[in-house]
Amino acid sequence: MTVKTGAEYLASLRDDREVWLHGERIADVTAAPGLARGAQTMAGFIDRQHQEDGQALLTYSEGGERHPMSFLLPRTPEDVRRRGAAYYEWARWSNGMFGRTPDYKNASVMAFAGAAEFLNEGRDGRGADFAANMRNYYEEARRNDLVLTHTLVNPQYNAERAKQGLSSPEVALQTVRETDAGVVVNGARLLATLGPLANDIEVFPSTLLKAAEENKPYAIAFTIPINTPGIRLICRDSYDHGKSTFDAPLSSRFEEMDAVVIFDNVLVPWERLFMHKDPLLCNRAFAETNAVVHMMHQVACGKLAKAEFIVGLLCAMARASGKDKDMNVKGQIAEAMWTAETVRALLFAAEQQPERDQWGLHIPQRRPLDTSRNLFPRLYPKLIETIHMLGSSSLMATPCAADFSGDIATDVQRYFELTNLGSQDRVALFRLAQDVAVSGFGNRQVLYERFFFGPQNVMASIYYDLYNKDEMMDRVTELLHRT
Repeated sequence: MTVKTGAEYLASLRDDREVWLHGERIADVTAAPGLARGAQTMAGFIDRQHQEDGQALLTYSEGGERHPMSFLLPRTPEDVRRRGAAYYEWARWSNGMFGRTPDYKNASVMAFAGAAEFLNEGRDGRGADFAANMRNYYEEARRNDLVLTHTLVNPQYNAERAKQGLSSPEVALQTVRETDAGVVVNGARLLATLGPLANDIEVFPSTLLKAAEENKPYAIAFTIPINTPGIRLICRDSYDHGKSTFDAPLSSRFEEMDAVVIFDNVLVPWERLFMHKDPLLCNRAFAETNAVVHMMHQVACGKLAKAEFIVGLLCAMARASGKDKDMNVKGQIAEAMWTAETVRALLFAAEQQPERDQWGLHIPQRRPLDTSRNLFPRLYPKLIETIHMLGSSSLMATPCAADFSGDIATDVQRYFELTNLGSQDRVALFRLAQDVAVSGFGNRQVLYERFFFGPQNVMASIYYDLYNKDEMMDRVTELLHRT
């Protein structure tokens, strides 16, 4: 099979999965209010892979079949840049506002498949070949163009145990028994973005696990179809309230949905298992396979598209009101431009200096990507604050589409006009700004960016530990001892 069409993707979601939204079980996620338009958006993204210009950027050919570029094993430096161009193209369609496109988890699966021998360090007494399991799953995912979500974090129950690197048996996903067919898992995981609209779920540990006997049941990694018996997804409230694309230009299109995943005694077949009962191996997995670097590459491309979009929005708002001649306003927007250009420069540095890793694959430079992923969570709230400051009351003075054809249409046409923009275009522009910076959809984006890779203090501490400090300290020592 080659890359899916949008219609094939939508059909693959009609599989009796157990999804709960607004207190009700959803019969068909492709038709349910609050989910359907997000599914349609994803289908449109997938169809782009079949268009002539999209196919060249977003897919590659191997063995007479075409596959998503995000599954390409980067054997050369140019492959790294091809993957980056595809990531950026995916992100441009939503301007970074639909964050969990399939290329993110494809990057993870590709990386683990390329470094699959690492997984066999954790082979248990049953002789399971975890490396072969991963390679086989990679082939299955790319040949069937599967859309994946993932869960990494156990629900918070006992903060003290969490500080000690221990999981809470009351709620955490854990292995409860082994059978000839596989392992049975029970518990919950957070937070599956795109979960209701994905085919499979990747379950890996992300928080560090203490190397203790009692942690072994929680040390597990696998993939499994969303419609597996015993899996339930509990969705948050939808930000798609059924408004028109004029009234809600982002939330009407890009609701990717987040869900808590419940595993109620779910059987995971042995062939879908990649790590089991080895906490230290789980702790090392993302770094030593370089999966984290490949994922950071996709993320940086998305953040560039998002920052560029915010810059464009700010410039359009300033021009519409004539404020683009004001030095203070230009200074505020210049700071947003610096954010976009900083991400662009870091991405360029990473892609132009790829390295060959121990698995024979080329990876972008980690340090620039790591810098980007630490900076952007701090800079994105500032971008939104700039929209607030520039938009002010105009972010609330936003009639809806119906007002332009109702009894007060004359007033709306007259009193909502700006120096450089007609009233309907002005309202459309500021409704977009409102959806970015004020709405529930927009504030979820801010929260998402703040914690995407983890708490900022934790990420900064990891960055410090990984940074090559010795060379720079040696220069200080050399100067102090220079005669």
